[in-house]
Amino acid sequence: MCLGMGLAYLGAFATPEPHHLPVAVVGAGPEAKVFAQTVKDEAGDQLDVRTLPDRATAVHQLKDRDISGAYVLDAKAPELVVASAGSDMSATAVEKVFTPAATAQGVPLKVTDVVPPVSGDPTGSGIFFLLIAVSIGSYASVAVLGAAGAGLSLRTRAALVAGVSFVVSLIGAAFAGPLFHLVDHGLWGVWAMSWLYSAGILFVGAGLHTFLKRWTTLAVMVLFVMLNFTSSGGLFRPELQDGFFGGLHAFWNGAGLVEGIRDLVYFDGHGLARNVGVLAVWLLLGMVVMAIAGAVERRRAPVGSVTPVTPASPVAAPAAAPAQSAEEAEEAAEAEEEEIEETVGV
Repeated sequence: MCLGMGLAYLGAFATPEPHHLPVAVVGAGPEAKVFAQTVKDEAGDQLDVRTLPDRATAVHQLKDRDISGAYVLDAKAPELVVASAGSDMSATAVEKVFTPAATAQGVPLKVTDVVPPVSGDPTGSGIFFLLIAVSIGSYASVAVLGAAGAGLSLRTRAALVAGVSFVVSLIGAAFAGPLFHLVDHGLWGVWAMSWLYSAGILFVGAGLHTFLKRWTTLAVMVLFVMLNFTSSGGLFRPELQDGFFGGLHAFWNGAGLVEGIRDLVYFDGHGLARNVGVLAVWLLLGMVVMAIAGAVERRRAPVGSVTPVTPASPVAAPAAAPAQSAEEAEEAAEAEEEEIEETVGV
């Protein structure tokens, strides 16, 4: 687990660098095209540079999340337009790119944030920590539900998963709204996405428990911590990460929650449907995994219930059976206790 955490977190966060970061140069005529080409030549693959005719178009593309920043050419008062609510780190990276250009002109660079985060979350990173809180509440419940519900029917376990994810999502909504004011509107939408996200994790984990038993905790840690937090875009958008984590961002559930909340709260729902779709697909995947687990359990049950006949020693067999049963029960209890202790430790 230590090795996995180190590789995931250091690999994703240690050396953030732009990779095809989309930016724009605003201006008309050959001057803008020459300046944009110069920036592109100097940056190489770090930037994707386009030219836009006016500032209004640049603001529109920022609010549609098509670009991370736009440099408005002006000999006396150049301006950089950003939307830091989409990613404070991306806005900072864009500022570092264009500040030298203004410095070379001998004029200060004016930075305008057209979509700033709310006052309760000035850096925009609160949504990432909300993701962590909801994730921990979800995956830590997996082992408890798996161990405690091993003898319950599939329908009962599914009901427990739905109930636990409902409670976890309510706690997440409380954090986002009345407790820490991470959002100033759309709280019901934040709750709904948190429920989809939590339920997806719990269904996947509860289903995997049938196959992995005590190793389930490690599996959900890999899926929903090591790969999930690092690819969510909560700290660094995929344009500031390498191809692996940037690629995961396109379809992993943590990215669906973080970007979905951003879309809802800051960007008028632009792109929201896609991110809700990602969360729904993960929930569907979890249900499928749990249904497969239920089918496997039903197939195992008759085999386990049949007691083989051993005519060679009819007297000794009944005496051995209780000892074997007690030993199996003790091993099962120890496994459950170990699994719960592991979850609490994590």
